[in-house]
Formats: sequence, C-alpha cells, structure tokens
Amino acid sequence: MGAAPPPSSPDRAAAGDFPDGLPVPRRYWAQAATIMAIVMSVLDSSIANIALPSIASDFHVTKAASIWVINAYQMAILAAILPFASLGEVVGFRRVSQAGMVVFTLGSLACAWSNSLLALSIARVVQGLGAAGIMSVNAALVRFTYPHAMLGRAIGINAFAVAISAAIGPTIASAVLAVAPWPWLFGINGPIGLAAFVIAMKAQPQTPRVRRPLNYVGAALNAGTFLFLVGGLQALAHDSAAPLAFLQLGAGAVLAYILVRHELDRPSPIIPFDLLRIRLFSLSIATSVASFMAQMAGLVALPFEIQRLGRSAVETGLLMTPWPVAVAIAAPIAGRLADRYPAGILGSAGMLCMAAGLALLALFPQGGSAADFIWRMALCGLGFGFFQAPNNRTLMAAAPRARSGAAGGMLGTARLLGQTLGAAGVAILFRAYPATGSNLILWCAVAFALFAAAISLSRLKP
Repeated sequence: MGAAPPPSSPDRAAAGDFPDGLPVPRRYWAQAATIMAIVMSVLDSSIANIALPSIASDFHVTKAASIWVINAYQMAILAAILPFASLGEVVGFRRVSQAGMVVFTLGSLACAWSNSLLALSIARVVQGLGAAGIMSVNAALVRFTYPHAMLGRAIGINAFAVAISAAIGPTIASAVLAVAPWPWLFGINGPIGLAAFVIAMKAQPQTPRVRRPLNYVGAALNAGTFLFLVGGLQALAHDSAAPLAFLQLGAGAVLAYILVRHELDRPSPIIPFDLLRIRLFSLSIATSVASFMAQMAGLVALPFEIQRLGRSAVETGLLMTPWPVAVAIAAPIAGRLADRYPAGILGSAGMLCMAAGLALLALFPQGGSAADFIWRMALCGLGFGFFQAPNNRTLMAAAPRARSGAAGGMLGTARLLGQTLGAAGVAILFRAYPATGSNLILWCAVAFALFAAAISLSRLKP
C-alpha cells in the first residue's frame, strides 16, 4: 500500500499516544454499540436457516436454490472482511464500523422488501458487506475501548454475546415466524441497527490512522480468491458438476498465488504477512481455524447423530442447546483468566476438554439418557468457551496496536474460514458415507480439536 510514512508523521500517530481505554461510563456505551452490531450480524447467520423453507415456498424455488440466501451472505463477508480491516487502519475503525452498521441495516430492510430470490440474494450480499465492516474492526475497537489489562475480560464479554446470539437465534426465528411472515426476521434489524449507530456515533473511540494509498488491486485479488475458493468448495460439497467445481478451485488457487506475489513485500498488506511472521500470532490463527473446523463439524453432524439415535426433531433442538449455553458461561470466566494466565495453557485445556466431549458423544450408546447426552454437550461448550476468549486475546495482543485492524480482520477470517472448511468437509463425508457419516464426522471433529490443542500448547515454547 505504498511506502510507510516516517514515525514522526502526525497521520501515523503511535498507538501509545492514544488513551489506554475509554473512561467509564463511555466505555460501557461503546461496548454496548459494538455488541449490538456484532449480535445482529451473528443472528442473521442463523435465523436465515430457519426461514429457508418459507422462502423457498413463497418464491416457488427449490430447496437447493434457496441455499443461496445463506451462501451470498457468507461469501460477501469472506470477500470483504480483510479489505475493510485494512481500510479501518486508514480512515479509522469507528468509521468502518459505523458504515457497516448503516449498510447492514439498509441491506436488512432490502431483504424484508425483496419480491424474488434474486432480489433477496442481492440484498443478502449488501447485508454481508455491512456485516464484514462490523466484524473486520470489532476486535480492534474493543482493544481501544478497554485498558490493556482488561482486554481478556472485554473479549470474553464479546464471546459471551456471540454465544448467546448463536444459542437463541433459532428460538427467536421460530417465535417471529409463529406470528409474522419471514420478512420480519430481517425487518427487526432496522430499529436495532439505528440504535447501535446512534450510540456508536457518541461513544466509540478515536483510533490511530495510517497515511497510505488504498490498495484496490489487493482488495480485488483478495475478493476473487475467496469467492472462487469458497464457491468451488461449496459446489464440490453439494454434488454440483465436478468439472465446474474444480475449475473454480483452480481459478481461486491462481488468484491466491497472484495475491501473495502482490502483497508479500508490502509494509501493510491486506493479507497481513507482517503479522503472520510473528510466531505467537500465526500459531493463534492456526489454532483458531482448527478449532472452528472442529466446532462446525460437530454442530452440523450432531443433529443427524441425535436423530440416528432415535430422538425427535423437537428433542434434537433441546439437546443441541447446552453447547452454546456452556460457551456463554465459560467465555467471560476464561476472558478474566486470560488477563493473568497464558493462552497456551487455557486454550489447550479447553480444546482437550472439547475433544473429550466430542469423543464421548461419538461413543454415546443407542439407549442412553437425555441427561447423559446433555452433560457431554455441555463439556464441549465449556471447552470451546475456555479456548476462544484466551486465544482471541492473545491473537490481538500479539499485534502492534497500530495493526489492530489487520489483526481483527484475520481473527474474523480465521473463524469464517474454519467454519466454511468444516461445513464443506461435513457435506463431502455425508455424500461418501450416507449411513454412518455423522459418527465419522464426530471423530474427525475430535481430531481437529486435538490438533488445535497441540498448536495452542506449542505457544508456550519461547
């Protein structure tokens, strides 16, 4: 993105020149705005799943076609999150976050007014771009909202909010659909987004800015790389034409090579190679990807495994609930501990706990009781909760404060990439082993969790 300005440049104010966190009560208002925004974006990842049958029926399209409502949102986020993180370092993180809130809210209203699947999919792309703006700088804003000594606690609060959103998303969607048509699932974001924007305007912190030209070529290459790679994986996973899927994957690989050549020697690249050279940062990214692969594989396979064991659809929903609830309980506690103890210890213990829970679920007997299943699910959630907040804190703290945007962008990308790879792997295994695939996937999730634990433990090495 051009040569870095000299340290004396007023436009490259050292992060140390900014206050170490905001004063109370402004700190709490800023955190409230950040949480409201991130909760909206997380909820819309889950509530749309519940609405797919209604959307397919209203628009007279196939179930397979309705999946684009989900794919359009996820792919837009993946394509834009790193460029928006880079933009936040140039124009300020609060501007990108607040612009994301506005775009997300307008995209939500466009979803509510859509009269065709094409219009809804386009609106979901707009929504995804807004969500990318929110997610790309969320962790960076938290870093400038709370004092450094309380960073783990603040990230734990965020993890708690995300976990609660994931837990209640299906319940909220079902409650709304019981009294109103599906457009209201998107329309309710209007007042919430407006309130978050007003609070953010008054409370969110000012952050350092870097004087450098915008990297349009890098942003385009980054978007193309993720769109082709993720699109190819999804096509391969969902039994689409194999030649087309491999063509997309090949195009994505070529663009990835060009992207690396274009960005590798830049002082502040969109793909933050400067941060990936920091051992603690790169290990935290790797363990994050592996952990979210394990989590997604487990959460996608478990409903099928539960029903294979003879439980009804209603029982399946109830038996899935202990996982996110346990994450919500563990995350704030782990966040506080992360300010005092190494993430290598907390994270590896959490992943080992999650691996044990997943293994016990894979071995669950046919006639086992609901209570025995629930505590195993809770064990998985507790393990993931104890991993996530310490890992996120270490990842953000490993980067210089002036590069908080790039670090936060990589944090979001690692989560989305892990979830995407996990979901694609699940779909491929289900196609290959339709009868026993759910149990095999649980054992794969165990392997991913153990791998994440090993990477996390390696962070203790000097």
